[in-house]
Amino acid sequence: MSQLTLSLDTPLMILARNLLATLRGRDLAKAAQDIAAETGLEHQPVADGQRVAGVYRRSVMLASGRHAMLDDGKGFSLVPWRPVIELRLGQQIAATMRGSGASWEIGRQRGLNV
Repeated sequence: MSQLTLSLDTPLMILARNLLATLRGRDLAKAAQDIAAETGLEHQPVADGQRVAGVYRRSVMLASGRHAMLDDGKGFSLVPWRPVIELRLGQQIAATMRGSGASWEIGRQRGLNV
């Protein structure tokens, strides 16, 4: 009887990691397509390290997890949701993507008011 040995560097393991990322991406893309068709807004994907701001319109439950829809007036972005933002529904908030999560800015922003 032969034995199969896998390590973290085995191509099958790499495939599995990439497969999960691919499935998450497809799930998010399908949700974005549906929201764009429903709202007429253009989806604006968010890259790792990128900051996005907008009005928190709603949350969307996907197979890959719950996401917040942020509307910046020109389009929308889907960002991983956290319970701390739920009380901010309808308000302006910001997030910075950090890997598969987001760092949220929900307090008052300091700066010039014009």
